[in-house]
Amino acid sequence: MLSPNRQELVDVIVDSIRSSAAEATESMRARVTAVVGEATSEELREMGERVAATGGEWGYHPPNALARKLNHAMAGALIAPGSSLDGVDVLDAARRGPVTFLANHLSFADANLFEAMLHEAGCDDIAGALTVVTGPKVYSDVSRRFSSLSFGTIKTPQSVSRASGEAVMTRREVARLAKTTLAAVAERRAAGDHTIVFVEGTRSRTATMQRTLDAVSRYVDDESSTIIALGVTGSERMVPIGDERLHRAEVHLHLGRAVSARTIKEKTRRNRRLVMDVVGHLIAAQLPSEYRGVYGSDGDELAEARDIARLL
Repeated sequence: MLSPNRQELVDVIVDSIRSSAAEATESMRARVTAVVGEATSEELREMGERVAATGGEWGYHPPNALARKLNHAMAGALIAPGSSLDGVDVLDAARRGPVTFLANHLSFADANLFEAMLHEAGCDDIAGALTVVTGPKVYSDVSRRFSSLSFGTIKTPQSVSRASGEAVMTRREVARLAKTTLAAVAERRAAGDHTIVFVEGTRSRTATMQRTLDAVSRYVDDESSTIIALGVTGSERMVPIGDERLHRAEVHLHLGRAVSARTIKEKTRRNRRLVMDVVGHLIAAQLPSEYRGVYGSDGDELAEARDIARLL
């Protein structure tokens, strides 16, 4: 039987979950109880300190081993049967050197799902070396800070065009802190980490792709790096708009083929806007048509990017 303090922790975690199936909630409780029961007092203390302090500064924040275990326990109860991670064969590229995953964004659980599904697929070597480039909102409350500890994160200012509330900053402030972000990304790549960047700057409120941000092209500037497009579907039902709690849902993650950043830059003549529209199409190719949004059109505006993406 757990001590009162440990039981309270289990209750807090399970209370953050809402599910239409009672058995999912019970599965969650059993899984989380097992992890908390096996944790040492030192592990619990360290995680508590990290939950309280993570995100207080700009730059890199390392993962926490116990938070990762809890993420796996929660994911096991929340990811519904029929869910899938497709294209894991392309991850051989990540075993030869650091890669950058560029993804669409449907919920704040997207990175947690990717980490947990990599772990479940036997790719823990990659799951344990993830660093997510993320905005200030990820650290805005206890629940989100806890979720962020499942992998490394690099706190970066949100784009002026996407920011709201306390995340709003001047262009000069964003530019200054962007240099800190890029330095942190370079350091994590040198350490062997794989970077995840959500290319739309914020989660889509319609589940369809928004146009990618020009500023994200800076993460493709290292022409020695490898790019893998990641398409996410279903997570918008796990964390619905306007509901911060997690629901059980069927989710699908699709990995595209590995492409060198140099090839993308050469094909686009290093035009930043064109680079990002090509990236948008590479991600859209991993998504069902109803999720592709602006990258599902056959219109002329994005025709060049679409043609380059097809060649890649």
